[in-house]
Amino acid sequence: MPPTTSTALPNSSTALPNSSIQAAAERLTAATARPCAPVRDLLGTTDIGAAYAVQQLLTDRRLAAGGMVTGRKIGLTSPAVQQQLGVDQPDFGVLFADMDVTALPEVPSGRLLQPKAEAEIAFELGADLIDGDLDDTQIRAAVARAAAALEIVDSRIADWDITITDTVADNGSSGLYVLGENWLTLAEFEPRDVVMRLYSGDALVSEGTGAACLGDPLQALAWLARTAREYGQPLRAGQVILSGALGPMVPTPPGTTVRAELSTLGTVTATFSKDTHS
Repeated sequence: MPPTTSTALPNSSTALPNSSIQAAAERLTAATARPCAPVRDLLGTTDIGAAYAVQQLLTDRRLAAGGMVTGRKIGLTSPAVQQQLGVDQPDFGVLFADMDVTALPEVPSGRLLQPKAEAEIAFELGADLIDGDLDDTQIRAAVARAAAALEIVDSRIADWDITITDTVADNGSSGLYVLGENWLTLAEFEPRDVVMRLYSGDALVSEGTGAACLGDPLQALAWLARTAREYGQPLRAGQVILSGALGPMVPTPPGTTVRAELSTLGTVTATFSKDTHS
């Protein structure tokens, strides 16, 4: 799918001074070799606009360095994941071309700090979601195809000690992602009816259904489409949308192999390299 180089986040409104936004961005940027302290001391725990302003700043820097946006990820859609992280609403982050590690033989553990994996449905858009009511009919019509996916979430915040503002500022705790090989249209399966089982090695470590993702992964996509349009950066044809976890996320230290089995959509597997050097 063609990448886009347009900024993928809004210019969010916040009453915080720009110095706080800058300080939060610098703290996250510096967290390369080891995680950092939470940024909620700078942003507070409820000012989501401030958190998205940090995400915006970091996104702009990545674009300026040559990064290409290929889509979005929706986070915190599963009640199980919300409970794990102590938050109560969804969020979103930006997908960049270099986050797609589908073609690599192993997931490069050296690019990650404290990764976890979650299984979900990836949608590829065949139409822009700019105009109209963005109702169920329009959302379904915009989906070209879908596949099983593993989102490798990661946090620059030490010990995953996050609130909603911490994770939003940190690009929705995005890391990397792997897409399955089997792509289907919505005429061939119903996302909310998908049954997911996630294995670490041979052990079943997470399970759930499409209904665990805001009631329906297509409802999660609709939430994102409306939110993105409201912020002035609507979803575009060709983008990949990771629609949110279907069950609890699981740790993936170096050497781990995880395999997600999604009914109808098939299997997607990721092996994390034992080498922790980038």
